Order: sequence, then C-alpha cells, then structure tokens
Amino acid sequence: MIDWKQTRAAVFRRSSSQLKPITKIEPVLLKDLINIDRQKMALVLNTEQFLHGEFANNALLWGSRGTGKSSLVKALLNTYADQGLRVVEFYKEDLSYLPEVIDVLRDEPYRFILFLDDLTFAESDLSYTYLKSAMEGSIESAPENVRVYATSNRRHLIPERLSDNAGTEVRDGELHYGDTVEEKISLADRFGLWLSFYQGSQDDYLAMVEHYFKAESIDKEAMMAEAKRFAAERASRSGRTARQFYLYYMQRFG
Repeated sequence: MIDWKQTRAAVFRRSSSQLKPITKIEPVLLKDLINIDRQKMALVLNTEQFLHGEFANNALLWGSRGTGKSSLVKALLNTYADQGLRVVEFYKEDLSYLPEVIDVLRDEPYRFILFLDDLTFAESDLSYTYLKSAMEGSIESAPENVRVYATSNRRHLIPERLSDNAGTEVRDGELHYGDTVEEKISLADRFGLWLSFYQGSQDDYLAMVEHYFKAESIDKEAMMAEAKRFAAERASRSGRTARQFYLYYMQRFG
C-alpha cells in the first residue's frame, strides 16, 4: 500500500500489478512554462475547482509535440501537492487494470489526476472502454476524487477513416453520424475540457530560449544566432526544442 501522505505521484507497473511510488519528479514550475498562458489558465482553474470539491472536467491536452502538454501536468503537481493533489500515471497498455486501481483510490482523502501521456489508440484497440468507464462510470458512479488528464497528438484519439462516414446522414436538417463514427468520438467527448497546443513563431521560440538563459552571463547575440540554427536543423520551434538548446549550449559553451 502506498502512503499518499508521503508520496506525491505513482506509476502503475504491470509486472507487479501495483502502483510504484515516484520519488524524483521533474521540478518544472508553472512560471517556467511560457507562451501557453491560455491553456495554463484554463487547466489551473479546472484543477483548483477539483481541489476545492467543485465541478471539474476531465481534460484532453492535444496538439503538436514538445509544446508543454506533459510539463503542464507536472507543474500542476509541483504547485498543488501541498493542497492534496496527487498524480497517478498510467500507460495505455495497462488500462485493463484501471478498475482495480480506481477501487483503491476512491476512498483516499486526496485528489488524484490520472495522467495518460501521449495517448492514442489503434483502430482495433478496445482498451479505451476501460477509460470511458473511469471517467463517467457504469453501474457504479465514477470516483469523485479522480479526474483524467490525457495528452495526445491526436484530437479524437482513435483513427478515423473516410469509410467511417458511410452511415452518416442528414435527417430533418440534422446531421446524424453512423455507428462507427459515434463510437470513435465517444471517448473524446468524455473530456469536458479540450486544450489545443501549437508550435509558435520564431519570436515565440526565442522568447522561450531567452527565458531559460535569463540567469546566465553569456553573449546573448551569439547565443540567439545559435538558437536559430539549432531550431532550423530540427524543423521545430517548440518549448522542448528551446529546453534542449539550453542544455546543449550550456554544456558546450557555458
């Protein structure tokens, strides 16, 4: 059994069919995440409502890679752990074990974010049904002290094909999806809060780079030139790229 008073986060391990405490959590803070103010504000508000026992949504953070989706969840834990927030990380491959874990968490006096990172499902993968029950319940109601925060590069989580729309029709002026489409979008519909993340402009990228170097005594002009080259080589101007450049530059020139 995990002592949640001492443990802030845990991850499910299939090999032991148990939750394993996470002792080292990346020390990212909300103030370190820039250029995602809209997403940050919305998720902070939702999380604070959850902590206060008020209405709070399950959240889907979707969009471009490296734009701060996972870091935002980690920053929430570092900010609100002292107020009773806990995080349980689950992998898609282990979702069949989720009902048993939910049973354990349900009676704990803490508020749990069930964190599913980089979540997508293959067309033939039906494990998402366990997740649907965790978010909205079945005969037994969903736990009041658990919310799902998932990140994904895909908005609807499950692949959609043109053939899926074969059963779609318009009746009395209203669009009615076919059974296949209804089933595929039903999971995403269970997330009441959708937050989209996109790579920004070069100016946005350089602002993130500057944020990382604000405490360093360096030749700023030379550093910025190198930062542009670094991003061009990777065809990416994400927050992750800015972080990677900071580590690279300080190791080589710092």
